[in-house]
Amino acid sequence: MTETLSNAEKSAPPKRRYAPLAANENREDYSLRFAAHSFRKWSPFVVATTALGGIAYLADFAIGASIVLSYGFTSGVLAILAAAVVIFVTGVPIAAACAKSGVDMDLLTRGAGFGYFGSTLTSLVYASFTVIFFSLEGSIMGQAFELALGIPLPIGYLLATLIVLPFALYGMGAVAKMQTWTQPLWIAGLVLPFVVVLVREPGKFAEFTHFGGTEGAGAGFSAIGFGFGMGVALSLIGQIGEQADYLRFMPEKTAENKRSWWAAVLAAGPGWVILGAAKQIGGALLAFLALGVVGKAHALEPIAPYLEAVKPALGPVALTFAALFVVVSQIKINTTNAYSGSLSFANFFSRVLHRHPGRVWYVLVNCGIALALMEFGAFGFLNKILGFYSNVAIAWIGAVCADLVIAKPLGLSPRYIEFKRAYLHKINPVGFGSMVVASAVSIVAYFGAFGPFLAAFSPLLALVIAIVLVPTLAVVTRGKYYLARENTVAVEGADLRATHTCSVCGDPYELPDVADCAKQDGPICSLCCTLDDTCHDVCRTTGPVDLGLPAARTP
Repeated sequence: MTETLSNAEKSAPPKRRYAPLAANENREDYSLRFAAHSFRKWSPFVVATTALGGIAYLADFAIGASIVLSYGFTSGVLAILAAAVVIFVTGVPIAAACAKSGVDMDLLTRGAGFGYFGSTLTSLVYASFTVIFFSLEGSIMGQAFELALGIPLPIGYLLATLIVLPFALYGMGAVAKMQTWTQPLWIAGLVLPFVVVLVREPGKFAEFTHFGGTEGAGAGFSAIGFGFGMGVALSLIGQIGEQADYLRFMPEKTAENKRSWWAAVLAAGPGWVILGAAKQIGGALLAFLALGVVGKAHALEPIAPYLEAVKPALGPVALTFAALFVVVSQIKINTTNAYSGSLSFANFFSRVLHRHPGRVWYVLVNCGIALALMEFGAFGFLNKILGFYSNVAIAWIGAVCADLVIAKPLGLSPRYIEFKRAYLHKINPVGFGSMVVASAVSIVAYFGAFGPFLAAFSPLLALVIAIVLVPTLAVVTRGKYYLARENTVAVEGADLRATHTCSVCGDPYELPDVADCAKQDGPICSLCCTLDDTCHDVCRTTGPVDLGLPAARTP
């Protein structure tokens, strides 16, 4: 690999040494950085397989069951399908941008209208998504341990947390292997109960379509039920962030691989929701079939309906197989939840505390909070937790999507993703302001301030407000809050793979991860720039530093 070094770079001793865990990129996985081209050694197929392995979660079963049992078949299934359409459409530009630019969801948010500190709030929104779903999935695994082995739930929750740590701690390399090896067993286990029902009781599928729920909703269509059900399903919109955490490792798109590249991006990005919606409807079907045997409470726990469905085919080994399927599924998804949560927590605390001990420590933070939620019984409040959360999550995703699809093509914002502190304002009112306003209005609506109809459709209200406000505020502010100063490192004809030694840590990083630093009078990597708590953003008042590169241009 080519390396460009100035005399100052060669002579300056390192001013910062990262902790061993933070310095080991095989575990760190460029957690707070642009994913270097040299690190993206996986094929589009492997990246897509790894990303799709993360959608093995069985919370889909529980979410679908909860929606249909509450609002009936017609309203519930239409709500699930409508939410899937929204999630797919908003996910396409986000997935493509992360794969093309080699950035995760946090870095994308910074450059898509939120600003450097503005995206700090969304880091917590995203972190809360991973924590909530880790706790829900861990609860499901704990239920499997209790049913199959008689392990008390509190101990089962602890085991469900500990079992994913080895994979999440070791990063993309270990995760990719685990997801690939477990995929055949998981697919077989997913399909089996529906094959059994189709062979033994095919009439149950038609009977399911007339199911009116357990709360008197009826089998017909209810706009209010549709809205509330859609809101619960839309809570999964944050899943695109977890997909993006893997998509940033996509190889560079070329003329030779563009078809496989796009196929992988679409499948592993927004494509997850196709299988996700099918799993929600399938989970509702299994709950409906098991309702008379296990009761409503256990029908919402995926292990019980799954076991009832496979019993006729597997007999005495049904419980063992069902428990194994649940455990494998939960390991696959909670590894992703812990991994993605560590990225978002690391991004948040690095900006707030100007310290970075290493991504792996934040795996423990993520898992610890999720374990506490499990022990407090978060699973019992599934609908309320997800219904409320979706108001904030969809405002965030809607604002990012609007910047990528509307503001950037119209020239209202830079056409590239700028994520480095050296070039960003602390707050960009375009994206950040749109998200705050959309979230606030939709949450007020959710609690009934504007009547029952808007209460039911509050997440869609958040989406519409965010999408409208982004281009509006971009025009009003003339886009001046996207960049604090011109990026003088991104230059015409520059080799993006060439490395430049950071004048602070002394390590080489590829050009997209490097900024010109007035305080150091030389290049600085994006993470050292983030962690500096003494420069007071002097680069914004002193102008650019000449790094000996060709004349600058706007990327």
